[in-house]
Amino acid sequence: MRYIDIHAHMVSRTTDDYYQMALTGCVAVTEPAFWPGWDRSSADSFEDYFRQLTEFEPKRAAAYGIRHYTWLCLNPKEGEDRDLARRVLERIPRYLDRPNVLGIGEIGLNRVTRNELATFEDHVALAVEHGQLIHIHTPHLEDKLKGTRLTIETLLRYEGLRPERVMIDHAEEHTLEMILRHGFWAGITLYPQTKVSAQRAADMIERFGPDRICVASACDWGPSVPVAVPQFVMEMRRRKHPEALIHRVVYENPIAFLRQCPKFEVPE
Repeated sequence: MRYIDIHAHMVSRTTDDYYQMALTGCVAVTEPAFWPGWDRSSADSFEDYFRQLTEFEPKRAAAYGIRHYTWLCLNPKEGEDRDLARRVLERIPRYLDRPNVLGIGEIGLNRVTRNELATFEDHVALAVEHGQLIHIHTPHLEDKLKGTRLTIETLLRYEGLRPERVMIDHAEEHTLEMILRHGFWAGITLYPQTKVSAQRAADMIERFGPDRICVASACDWGPSVPVAVPQFVMEMRRRKHPEALIHRVVYENPIAFLRQCPKFEVPE
């Protein structure tokens, strides 16, 4: 089955992963900017990273018949450094017209601190000013509910922001209803340790329905599975769900959200 992985950190994966994703039906990925495992020391580091996301990675994906799109930001784990955040945000606008840039992301909160919130607000203001889609990271584990609630409260204060142009990712059972109720898109992350299994994701689709929900691998440099989306497809098939429902979640829903950016082209 054809699918789109809306959250995959491919700069940390090998070309073998692109090959396996292509074999299992992946036709497009979107790659949010993320934390490399250590705090970068200067805005110049981000400049090189943004070039990698917009110049090199699309070519690497294309070799396997996969379209590569990206999102730009300073990741929440580095949002505590307000001076660095200001210097990075100054550089982002010059990349927004690149053909594979969909918007601002993944932005949000990590430890839910004042500085992180201020950096998040700066990113949202930038996205609203430039008419960009937004991809949002929500905190892990014990900070999930608090961070998601504060994220939504913050977003609702922006008069020019339309909820249907925002994807709030890493949703779980106790946050999904809140996200959907306010009109945002929700992402379910199929990640083996700190997020959601294919079984839990299928449970959530059965409980909440498929409207405005996408699933993704969020594969990165940690323990993760680049073919997590087809594993979800297998779980849904095991439960005898209709092919049309599965196709909607893994292909049609990502298209419905992403095509709000004119640069996104539906894979043929």
